[in-house]
Amino acid sequence: MLAALPGLAHGLTLDLPGKILGEEGRSEARGSHALPLAPFDGRSVPSRQVDGAVDQRAWELEAGEQTTLAVIEFLRAQIVAAGFKVVFDCETRACGGFDFRFGTDVMPEPDMHVDLGDFRFLSAEKGEEAVSVLVSRSAASIYVQVTRVRPADPTAAPVSASVDLEGQEPPALPVAPTGEIGAMLDAEGAAVLEDLVFASGSSALAEGDYPSLAALAAWLEANPDGTLALVGHTDASGSLAANIALSERRAEAVAQVLEDRYGADPDRVAAEGAGFLAPRATNQTEEGRQKNRRVEAVVTSTR
Repeated sequence: MLAALPGLAHGLTLDLPGKILGEEGRSEARGSHALPLAPFDGRSVPSRQVDGAVDQRAWELEAGEQTTLAVIEFLRAQIVAAGFKVVFDCETRACGGFDFRFGTDVMPEPDMHVDLGDFRFLSAEKGEEAVSVLVSRSAASIYVQVTRVRPADPTAAPVSASVDLEGQEPPALPVAPTGEIGAMLDAEGAAVLEDLVFASGSSALAEGDYPSLAALAAWLEANPDGTLALVGHTDASGSLAANIALSERRAEAVAQVLEDRYGADPDRVAAEGAGFLAPRATNQTEEGRQKNRRVEAVVTSTR
């Protein structure tokens, strides 16, 4: 059964090979996308920044007997037929496995599920347009992510207008009561920030309001001598070094939002990464791995 995927990049229209079970997406009138050009090289995924109107969508499809290879070949044929040139393609290990998945622009779980033992990727260009496709699967579903970039509409307003605030500090969001997070910090000295969602870069926090961060800011305000460490954690997929680096970047991203949006003092908030060294659930199931991917606030001092 074919399901139509909405028009992409100036007329590129793709069919999806299966019944759509779910769809999520994000769009920017003026944004940028790091288009992968080669496998993970031991430090990063070589890429080229493509600027313009960015649209990224992920679909969950009924899998049936389809393989990831069959799905990406089905989509590749349509992309090539539309005049795009494939500049890079790879599968799982040849891509770089864990390091490629977490070094590229992927929507967070559960919107886009990536089986680190079975995924396929391709990127293609046509003039100023670019498109990338990531395909993976679970036992019952195929997951497809398509990221497209086309020249920005010159009449489109930027996402946020610049304002001259010379000599002024940006206003902090109002601080909420500490609630359950504050109670856990006081009673146990630590609290998991369960509501955090990381954006498609995998280490950047997605846009949105986070009650847990408002509660942390409130706790800092109520405890003027207190300090916190934000500790990132991952599941056990991939090397320890890569996981520690990823978990630290996530903790740093949370600390930055806490400072920028909620006015937290950066001297009172540290960011650390523990990788997969402190699991709170088994890494043998997807449910357990999701629980292990987290950021935790730890009280380091109340003086």
